[in-house]
Amino acid sequence: MLDYSQIEKYDPSGMHKIYDQWPQIAKDAHNSDLESVDFKNINHIVFAGMGGSGAIGELFASILSKTNIHVSVVKGYLLPNTVDKNTLVVTTSVSGNTVETLTILDSAHKLDCNIIAFSSGGKMEKYCIKNQINYKKIESIHSPRTSFIKFIFSIINVLNSILQIDKNHIFKSLDELSKLQKYICSQNLSDSNPALTLANFISKIPLIYYPYGLQSSATRFKSSMQENAKSHTIIEDMVEACHNGIVAWEKPSIIQPILLRGYDDYIKTQERFEIIKEFFTKNNIEFKEINSVSGNILTKLITLNYLLDYASIYRAILSEIDPTPVSSINFVKSKI
Repeated sequence: MLDYSQIEKYDPSGMHKIYDQWPQIAKDAHNSDLESVDFKNINHIVFAGMGGSGAIGELFASILSKTNIHVSVVKGYLLPNTVDKNTLVVTTSVSGNTVETLTILDSAHKLDCNIIAFSSGGKMEKYCIKNQINYKKIESIHSPRTSFIKFIFSIINVLNSILQIDKNHIFKSLDELSKLQKYICSQNLSDSNPALTLANFISKIPLIYYPYGLQSSATRFKSSMQENAKSHTIIEDMVEACHNGIVAWEKPSIIQPILLRGYDDYIKTQERFEIIKEFFTKNNIEFKEINSVSGNILTKLITLNYLLDYASIYRAILSEIDPTPVSSINFVKSKI
């Protein structure tokens, strides 16, 4: 069983302490004085960002998936050719120095479209000031991935007219974050901590099966496991896996399946999950289920991200790894 002295030893920069404060950080961001920006006649939103910043766009894409607004998520250098005067390009770079996102920002500036940028400063802030582009500065906390929650609730405030997230849904998500914090925080290292239980389960390469609507949480978990636990991680759409991926289980594997489920998944998706569980049980394949809370999509995604992020930190510490350094990313950046 993990004890707090291990956490302090392998997480000297205190990433876990930031996660212990996530509910309060979210509330403070929601109550911040960032002014909203109103954009008219928008029918297409492009969210551009990489890494932890890219996960922000993916979450909003999931939330908007049931609206009439077309959403594109760009992780790279190129804008879709469908960008026009009714498009809003949202560029997010926590550091403000992400080269791919800066390239998107520059490309968007040359087009007849709407733009807003978010960062903690850096080159993005300077570019926006110079070119009179809508810009909101949000101070980072520790690292881009830990700043996720602050950026989410800050952007909700700024883009409320476009995102149109029900206020009650926002309050519900903040309330559920606080409830979850009591179970997964570093002050509860017992068997009742679901994040720690998941971390203990993961000893090889996890494969996360996700349903429609929860892809952003699966993708975020993959990134968090890679950066924090320095572990290869795989994700697959549950329904699609029934047409191909399931065959890979016909031979021994070092992969560990994790079933990421929504409280009210589509009935046919629920049936597929039950079939997969039966298949795993029949073939003596150990698996883990993670269920979302009930309620709106924002609440589901935010609480899942909180639990899964913390699981990746616990997994790092259990492996005697510092979750903060990302030297391989720094190597790539040094070559760009």
